[in-house]
Amino acid sequence: MWTRLALMMGTGGAGTYAYASYAAEAASSKRNVTHELIDDSPAASLNLRKRALDNFRAAARSYRNKKDNQGTFDVLVIGGGATGAGVALDAATRGLKVALIERDDFASGTSSKSTKLVHGGVRYLEKAVFDQDVDQLKLVFEALKERKTFLENARHLASSIFIQLPCYDWKDVPMYWAGLKLYDIVAGMQGLTWSRFVFPEEAMRDFPTLRRVQPDSGASLKGVVTYCDGQFDDARVNVSLALTAAMAGASVLNHAEVEGLIIETLEKGGAPVCKGAKVYDKISGRRFDVRAKRVVNAAGPFADGVRKLANRNSTPMIRPSAGTHITLPGYYASNVGTGMIVPKTRDGRVVFLIPWLGAAVAGTTDADSPVTDAPQASGSDVEFILDALRDNLSIDVRREDVLSTWCGLRPLAGAPADEHGRVKDSASTSRDHIVNVGEAGIVTIAGGKWTTYRKMAEDVVDCVAGTLKVPDT
Repeated sequence: MWTRLALMMGTGGAGTYAYASYAAEAASSKRNVTHELIDDSPAASLNLRKRALDNFRAAARSYRNKKDNQGTFDVLVIGGGATGAGVALDAATRGLKVALIERDDFASGTSSKSTKLVHGGVRYLEKAVFDQDVDQLKLVFEALKERKTFLENARHLASSIFIQLPCYDWKDVPMYWAGLKLYDIVAGMQGLTWSRFVFPEEAMRDFPTLRRVQPDSGASLKGVVTYCDGQFDDARVNVSLALTAAMAGASVLNHAEVEGLIIETLEKGGAPVCKGAKVYDKISGRRFDVRAKRVVNAAGPFADGVRKLANRNSTPMIRPSAGTHITLPGYYASNVGTGMIVPKTRDGRVVFLIPWLGAAVAGTTDADSPVTDAPQASGSDVEFILDALRDNLSIDVRREDVLSTWCGLRPLAGAPADEHGRVKDSASTSRDHIVNVGEAGIVTIAGGKWTTYRKMAEDVVDCVAGTLKVPDT
């Protein structure tokens, strides 16, 4: 990875031109809506469920009485993770009448099981230049732009963090330095601060547990290259998104499951259209209909399950990828709040070690997985992370030090097989997102990542607003 990034610095011409062209195009884009998030304190969520249920009951009465079509929402969002809550917020602030239904609690799934980083994507930059992939370059530029917006919108829950890349070989120094300087250049005005090389003495002061000599090779630490990304409280940001959407007028309801879809044929011989959902409130035990002009499927790894409610033979869109993290005692991490990335693991993946709430979070893994309600971290994944840390930390990295583990399912947009019938492994699957208008007109959002949730939501609402004839604002 890092060898390729170093080579990028010499590829100038085409890569620089492509970046400049895209940057100019993006800078002139029509809108950059930002939504500063409210506090997610318990007081802010008081009576949230009651208000939503009251709104749904009032809508149902209006629909039965055929009263000015007030019984129909403009948009029903299924899924209360980062993407679904983001869609609800974006739509509500554009003046749409919005309902959001979440099967469990906000942030109970994938959205609370991240590495807690708001990042631009160094690995995507490698693919962009080495593979001459303009789409990957756009992904990096978009992520860096969204990183800046993210940190500005959620200042009470997000901040910048320095991350170190240890160098145990002199040839690593120019490779890592060049790759991260390119990252700085692409970030441009969206950057946080410049990366730099740090000599071993300073690096050890900031990160005392960093290994001075590697056990297998005997190579000594030559220094570290430090760069800056973002860190955030994923669960609290997700809850803040839902609450902010509610403050903007959306009716948001958690612990309510979509049991079926309302499919109607509006014209004789016409195509069936989804006009809402049949909902079961797990807390009150009540069942009711939520009718809407458009339905957005933002159910993450469960999105294919929602699509099958409209057509049981629908082709899967989601490629679930399991990511495992572990928490360790705080002394594993830096004493100044600096993170570390292990750039060379035994199978080529990278592992982060990040200080978090007095402890340390390490991960992640990336492997195909079936869709399950409660994915579990496997013993082999935990050992993979611990092995990566043992090569780079001087302390005794022990299995019994693991305080907790978690595993989340990334809802990657499925990668089709190539001409030989081969399918890319999940680590190679693009992290870009797609918006699909499929069965019965259901709008499904797949792929993406936490950093770009706002842009994903904007793209979904642009799609929906176009069909509802809502003016762009």
